[in-house]
Amino acid sequence: MAFKFQGFDFLHLDASLTEDELLVRRTTRDFVDDHVIPIIEGCFREGRFPRELVTQMGELGFYGANLQGYDCAGMSNVEYGLVMQELERGDSGLRSFVSVQSALVMYPIYTFGSEEQKSRWLPALARGEKIGCFGLTEPGFGSNPSGMTTRARKSGDEYILNGEKMWITSATIADVAVVWAKLEGEDPESSSSVRGFLVETDRPGFSAQDVHGKWSLRASVTGGLSLQEVRVPEANLLPGATSLKAALMCLNQARYGISWGAIGAAMDCYVTALNYAKMRKQFHDQPIASHQIVQEKLVWMASEISKAQLLSLHVGRLKDAEKAGHQHISMAKRNNVWMALECARLARDILGANGITEDYPIMRHMMNLESVKTYEGTHDIHTLILGQHLTGIGAY
Repeated sequence: MAFKFQGFDFLHLDASLTEDELLVRRTTRDFVDDHVIPIIEGCFREGRFPRELVTQMGELGFYGANLQGYDCAGMSNVEYGLVMQELERGDSGLRSFVSVQSALVMYPIYTFGSEEQKSRWLPALARGEKIGCFGLTEPGFGSNPSGMTTRARKSGDEYILNGEKMWITSATIADVAVVWAKLEGEDPESSSSVRGFLVETDRPGFSAQDVHGKWSLRASVTGGLSLQEVRVPEANLLPGATSLKAALMCLNQARYGISWGAIGAAMDCYVTALNYAKMRKQFHDQPIASHQIVQEKLVWMASEISKAQLLSLHVGRLKDAEKAGHQHISMAKRNNVWMALECARLARDILGANGITEDYPIMRHMMNLESVKTYEGTHDIHTLILGQHLTGIGAY
């Protein structure tokens, strides 16, 4: 039996949200309930990205929501986080699409791009008329992006790019790729040799291939990029992206959104398990919610979701005050995704065999969250980021 999502607010945090924040959440929640939930299980089963929702999400201002101008919504970071929360309650793949479009494509253009690049790309990306992807990870380099082998060499007033990128969201549907490459002629071991380029995907020598056989993020497009002697004009170089730090700043924006999104997936698992436990009867015709072990699992979920809400909300407030450090965002991403995955596992346990079926969202969330735990910095990498911050000693 389907239940309409009523939210989860054990600590009465809604009282600390502004009217605008509540409106943004309500608008996104209604969109997810009306347009995502009815189709997402089918999309996941079929391995199909619901591209029919792209323009509508643009009309609602989801893309680049926390950017100013260029047809962007100009939301606060907390409002943006609430959008991510509700989208991932629908599906991690859909939130991933919006995260990439916003934090990994629009943000670098907005932050590091020229005025010409901003004017050309940001309004079209904000409306969903154009789709972007972010090319950093390579087949041989994920957690260590500084080892990238993609190269760019200067040739007159052009750059020529060669390399391979992997695990790229929206790879085969993108109109433009933000590609990171090391400049030939500079010290390849130096992070300052890394530059960001805007590469139109219809340029000769550029190709993209879908990744097939995924058991996770099946309602999202994932692929690889190949650049073989791809020529781009010098005007396509992001002028402010002068080191690997620029790419990591983009990842930080995405990680922030993920910390909120994971809460949405966890809430969906918790509410599903709670409602099921109240209805499912075993042993003397009593609902399984009456049993101590089931209650302990529900209490754990409720407690951890509440703590995650506090964490992301506070980091969001810090971010709006320009006081959030990368270590704060790493803590939120690391904690909240781990929490959400544990909630999915406990919820599946409560539902028993029914938990593995598509009649309930539990297994879909669980499989998706296995990827979310890995991308944008693995759980272990965020542990090391925090460890370095606490001790002053890098353990990479």
